Amino acid sequence: MTVAAIPSPTTSVWHLVGIPIRAYALCIVLGIVVAVLVMEHRLRRRGVAPWASLDMAVWAVPFGIVGARIYHVITSPDEYFGAGGEPIRVFQIWEGGLGIWGAVAGGALGAWFAARQLGLPLSVFADALAPGLPLAQAIGRFGNWFNNELYGSVTTLPWGLRVHDMDRSNPGHATVIDGKPVTLPDLYHPTFLYEAIWDVGVAGLVWALDRRFKFGRGRAFAIYVMAYTAGRCWIEMLRIDEANKLFGIRLNVFTSIVVFLLALAYFLIVKGPREYVVPIDAPETEPEPETAGDVDQIDVGASEPVAKAPKAYQVVSEERFRAYERTGVLPPAAAAEAAPEEKPAEPEEKPAASTSADER
Repeated sequence: MTVAAIPSPTTSVWHLVGIPIRAYALCIVLGIVVAVLVMEHRLRRRGVAPWASLDMAVWAVPFGIVGARIYHVITSPDEYFGAGGEPIRVFQIWEGGLGIWGAVAGGALGAWFAARQLGLPLSVFADALAPGLPLAQAIGRFGNWFNNELYGSVTTLPWGLRVHDMDRSNPGHATVIDGKPVTLPDLYHPTFLYEAIWDVGVAGLVWALDRRFKFGRGRAFAIYVMAYTAGRCWIEMLRIDEANKLFGIRLNVFTSIVVFLLALAYFLIVKGPREYVVPIDAPETEPEPETAGDVDQIDVGASEPVAKAPKAYQVVSEERFRAYERTGVLPPAAAAEAAPEEKPAEPEEKPAASTSADER
């Protein structure tokens, strides 16, 4: 007798004025918003101009979605091109089917284009995004829950997932017989929930380690990759949805292992402190005082100047960055590093933070 189970939604799409609103898409969008806010907070603390994260998202998000879909289609081709497959469904991403490895590869390519446009090292973006990306993935996994997909094997655990048989002729809705939605006969491992919880833990781990060791040159992102792939291995082996296999093991398991080893090698080989940036033309001396004229020329109608993002950035040490923050003048490297000033401890950095209106 089943005494407990996790229910699943019977509907994953709603219509507003004839426009379909899909739960899967909402989860993806919400995840992107969270990741951008986390990255924005962390970029500002490293000296990047406000809302550079949006410039990055404009490039990385479309590239990431396309890459994610390509990877999914390549690794699960029978669903679209096999017997009974429908090739047109390749473009129906709202039904689910986005591969994380393709998303990371495509997103990285888009972020590289954005970094070139902004004159920033790609590693600054990567390290700033590292805690936000797993939070976005955790939110996105609830789209699979709404779609009643990507669940695990049969289980008798009290948190087993009840799965509905979704109606292919009425996408986004469960099959209904005699007025009741049809469910599959057993309970299943809620792998969407396992991964969501794991991802939140990964975000906390990356944030804590980066706060303690101040990783640079993409090493915080490497920590995220290693932590995520470690969890993805065992979660992937619980899933029973159709996927390509190698030696009887799901292809994504091997991919996770390979990516983990690559991230580990990168973390061990690449060294360097956290990167801080200042404008490429940051002044290195105090400006000359203006000579006072006979008449005080003040335009009372002029508005305050609007800060513009620099054309490019230069990477500096934390000591030089803090000095530039205080004075607006970038000290010589030797002077700043020879006698760094004592400063109060930085406030605790949180995985996500909202930005007040006066900071925009």
